[in-house]
Amino acid sequence: MSSKPLIAEETRELLGWSRLCEHLASFAQTKAGKLACEVLLPATRAEAETALERVSEVHWLASTALDGLNLAGVEDIEAAIERSERGGILEGEVLIDVASTLAAARRVRRLIEERSENLPYLAQLVTDLRTFPELEQEIYRCIEDTGEVADRASDRLAKLRGGHKRLRDEIQRTLLGLLQRRGVCFQEHFITQRGDRYVLPVKVSYKDQVPGIVHDASASGQTLYIEPMSVIDTTNRLRAGLAEERAEVERILGVLSARLAEHAPELHHLHRVLVTLDLVASRARYADWLGAVRPQFGSDGLVLEQARHPLLVWQARHEQGVPVVPIDLPVTPQTRVVVITGPNTGGKTVTLKTLGLVVLMAQAGMCVPARIARLPWFDEVLADIGDEQSLEQSLSTFSGHIRRITRILKEASSQSLVLLDEVGAGTDPQEGTALAEALLEHLALQARLTLATTHYGQLKALKYTHEDFENASAEFDVETLAPTYRLLWGIPGRSNALTIAERLGLDSAVVARARAGLNQDSVEVNNVISGLETQLRLQEQQTRQAEHLRREVERLQTELLRQRAHLDRREAELYEHRDREVRAAIEQARTEVAHVIRTLQRGPTAQQAQQASAELEALGGVYLQSRPTEPDEQPLRVKAGDKVEIIPLAQTGDVISGPDGTDQVMVRVGVLKLTVPLTQLRLPGTAVKQKAARPPEPPRPQPSAPPPPLVRTESQTIDLRGKRVSEAEALLQPELDRQRGPLWVIHGHGTGKLREGVHQILERHPRVAHFEFAERSDGGNGVTVVFLK
Repeated sequence: MSSKPLIAEETRELLGWSRLCEHLASFAQTKAGKLACEVLLPATRAEAETALERVSEVHWLASTALDGLNLAGVEDIEAAIERSERGGILEGEVLIDVASTLAAARRVRRLIEERSENLPYLAQLVTDLRTFPELEQEIYRCIEDTGEVADRASDRLAKLRGGHKRLRDEIQRTLLGLLQRRGVCFQEHFITQRGDRYVLPVKVSYKDQVPGIVHDASASGQTLYIEPMSVIDTTNRLRAGLAEERAEVERILGVLSARLAEHAPELHHLHRVLVTLDLVASRARYADWLGAVRPQFGSDGLVLEQARHPLLVWQARHEQGVPVVPIDLPVTPQTRVVVITGPNTGGKTVTLKTLGLVVLMAQAGMCVPARIARLPWFDEVLADIGDEQSLEQSLSTFSGHIRRITRILKEASSQSLVLLDEVGAGTDPQEGTALAEALLEHLALQARLTLATTHYGQLKALKYTHEDFENASAEFDVETLAPTYRLLWGIPGRSNALTIAERLGLDSAVVARARAGLNQDSVEVNNVISGLETQLRLQEQQTRQAEHLRREVERLQTELLRQRAHLDRREAELYEHRDREVRAAIEQARTEVAHVIRTLQRGPTAQQAQQASAELEALGGVYLQSRPTEPDEQPLRVKAGDKVEIIPLAQTGDVISGPDGTDQVMVRVGVLKLTVPLTQLRLPGTAVKQKAARPPEPPRPQPSAPPPPLVRTESQTIDLRGKRVSEAEALLQPELDRQRGPLWVIHGHGTGKLREGVHQILERHPRVAHFEFAERSDGGNGVTVVFLK
């Protein structure tokens, strides 16, 4: 066995990859999908990017389809297909699983094909998927949902079972007659069975009065279970018939199994596609649960923001673990080695494992738990993390590390990610430091990126002599004497041993003597690092304030959009109300004018005509008034300290400075300072005057021509009465694809389940424009007329 797959496998085990795959498997919908998740491995870049595209499409599908990518009904049929290929006969339950899987595959394929423009990668996956509706229909015809072979599977089987029923009825009548005529002979009045023979519980003292064969006795010996002589011949005929029935059932199962074997290659492909879809859906569901993002592959360095260890996230949510502290890794393109220093239990090792798992997840086509993830493509991840002592091989901790690092150096390439925990530890500090320095300098030339944790202070200085080195440190709070688990980028860790010892109560004289013995250069370095940490905390505080300001601006913008939408709705309501009032006024004016005209038409006198003219002028004055002019608006007068409302934002603020020469004032709104024109301000509580402009009257719809009459023919009619929904779907699907005009579907009344199932099928079919019940004379709600596109 070569060392390359071995060291890669050991690295995945060190990082906890198998546990992550188990977590992924918990989101699978099928048994085969769970197995695929548990054995998932990193892939090539092309395969990873294809998988990520499919995950993105599943996310889109979940946001548009009711159930998303639902694989309900899919069973693991791989073993059944292989058994049928070897000539085996499948049980009824297994055949039902095959039919259920075929139906689910057809449903999933239709779901994807209907949205193929937005799902190109998923559509390509199912483009040559065959679902064999005829085979599915034949299985459902021959096999009941319970797995029993149905009477309708063959005429011979129906005839045999009918004969068996008559024989059983004959046996029952004979035995009931005995119970009634000789009731005193029986311990209890019921018919039971021993094996496949019908017997009666006879009192032992009356056994001679019920001649027959004794098949059993009670524990007390007081009851004998006797098959009376009068039913022995009938029972024998029944047993012979049951043997024939079993042979016929086996023949039917054999025929169905043979049909399955005929399509074995296509069914194997169908099974693989469904497993792939389940794996993609599992990735998408796991990403949603994890709050993960799609990684972007490139060559412009490595950027991880708010990255979280996926196993610790699981532990925090499912095992009452501590909250996970996210880390940032902004690695520039020219950086080849990052040296991480800091106290024990400060999060250095977790940082290595987080990066390792994030890279492996990206290589396996999974979204990663971070806010932003931009990664170079690493061909492999090689790690030396933890203690590898071997008592059997007499290896020390140092020897175990060196053996693994030796194998890493043999396998590392220019595109490898190398993770080293406590590099050079376990031996003399001076020699360990020299060895670690030489090793990191070598990896800077050999690997794409190396992250190494250490306690050796001399390794911090490599950044200042090598432009491709960078420092990072695990932050430590000297006030609480505890690590914060935050990673400080660009700042080396500093020793806190004397500070911790002093806070823990060590004699101050001892601590002072220790400080006096420190090298002055080390003290100055620690002071510089302390200043850098203070400056970094100040920058982070300013960043948080800027982020808060950004969120406030976003909130205000959202509120502005909401207010605008509200005003638009209110404006539309006002226009509608005004139009109703105008229409009512016009109608009333027409009525009154008509009344005046009728008066004039009756031959008015001069006085009446003058009166009618006066009434018309009065009506004109009421309904034809000119629009009143609006008075000129005076600019608002404000001064510093006044409260005003900004009309476009609908926000209240305080005036900071009075109007300048351009009639603008400065207003404070929350944390924002805005310069606003006086025309956009008003005093709180006053109304805004709006100039309403009546929208143009919409064009009146032209009357459409009446639809042509529907003509029903035999070729446009399909009768589904007596069918189950699954059978009806297999029959209806080809008709919907074949027809060009209306289709009459007869489903009858019954319980209504078939009608509901047919309507659900029609709602999902892409060719169906709409459907409705037929005319009463044509079947009413027992017939549905389908109009096709």
